[in-house]
Amino acid sequence: MHLVVVGGTIDQVTVTTLDTGSGGERDADGGADLPLPRRIAVLSFHTSPLDQPGRGDAGGLNVYVLQTARRLARRGVEVEIFTRATHSSQPAVEEAGDGVLVRNIVAGPFEGLHKEDLPTQLCPFVAGVMRAEAGHAPGHYDLVHSHYWLSGQAGLVAAQAWGVPLVHTAHTLAAVKNSLLAVGDAPEPESRRIGEQQIVDAADRLVVNTSGELDELVTYYDADPADVDIVPPGADLEQYTPGTQRGTERARRSLGLGQRSEVIAFVGRIQPLKAPDVLVRALAEIARAEPYRDVRLLVVGGPSGSGLDRPRALIALAEELGVADRVSFLAPRPPSELVDVYRAADLVAVPSYSESFGLVALEAQACGTPVVAARVGGLPTAVDHGRTGLMVDGHDPAEWARALTGLLDDDEARLSMSRAAPVHAADFSWDSTADGLIASYARTMAEYRERRAAAAS
Repeated sequence: MHLVVVGGTIDQVTVTTLDTGSGGERDADGGADLPLPRRIAVLSFHTSPLDQPGRGDAGGLNVYVLQTARRLARRGVEVEIFTRATHSSQPAVEEAGDGVLVRNIVAGPFEGLHKEDLPTQLCPFVAGVMRAEAGHAPGHYDLVHSHYWLSGQAGLVAAQAWGVPLVHTAHTLAAVKNSLLAVGDAPEPESRRIGEQQIVDAADRLVVNTSGELDELVTYYDADPADVDIVPPGADLEQYTPGTQRGTERARRSLGLGQRSEVIAFVGRIQPLKAPDVLVRALAEIARAEPYRDVRLLVVGGPSGSGLDRPRALIALAEELGVADRVSFLAPRPPSELVDVYRAADLVAVPSYSESFGLVALEAQACGTPVVAARVGGLPTAVDHGRTGLMVDGHDPAEWARALTGLLDDDEARLSMSRAAPVHAADFSWDSTADGLIASYARTMAEYRERRAAAAS
């Protein structure tokens, strides 16, 4: 594992890599001046960064791509994001902020194409990316950064054709998801695992969110730790901030919630992987044990993934368990409105079977709301157990009911966590993420040039 320290001017970045005990040593000279990338191509094939998170395939990846692109642009790095067009009305190019362009590439039908069908459209997508690049002078991009395995496959072709390095962020991994499969969820196909292995073997650099994700790449895909950089994601700390008592009351009124109700919020895509059914079942456990207790569950999100096959399954489950009157379903919403959900809740629950990090947990804490989360993936990093929230082992509804009511009953602990949560979240900002990415890009570019120079000599 390596700790990357970033400094320098807008024209050069000084990268000091400190060995932290695993993965060997690099940059043993203590630092070097490396050129800053001028312009990068970001590939987000299967979902656009402009899509609303919580709907369809849009989620934390969308937030990550858009937020890092905007922060990179503020540091003088031009970013062009290539994604697949999903509507005929979309322009070929959209601005997503100063210095950030989104290129909508036509690849396959605009609508009705499920994510499992997308590999068939990789060739037309790559062709569209190549056509867009052909309109520029040679050397237009300094680097390609691909997100998710489908984009990684496209990135392998683009980076080789342009003679630039490829940085890849997986976000989720087939082998990990299949090892933690939710009940009723379909396993990821072997073709995806093979595709991921090809990317791990060929990419110049892999960027992960946590040390746990690095370990997964090494364990499941035999990645070389020296080729992996840990760059934690962040939260929009300007948007997500703690509210006042009056603001909380207003948020509850706007959401139709009682001022004295105990509110648990779930924010995310409604699919087995995210496990919202665990919370509905836990709520039923609470209602059976304390029928007069005014506990409500707020579910903010839309059907996604395998949940598309039964879009009303969660509603039907609430009705079957007799808690439909205690569950409110809300459509996905932009950050300016989502902040009210976090502030209105007493607790935010993240019961996922797998999470590379868990941005919802970070956003909730930035708003001063404690989080109860499953002990999986990056969530133990996102949540400081015992200080800003609680971690729950497994997905037993009875265990979740005990964890939720235990914290709701302990006003002192909950208020202490509420005060500590924004402090913890402040350690994770998108600005810090952008700085970490720039350091990773700079080192990757330098090593890539050294290899090409050695090969040419």
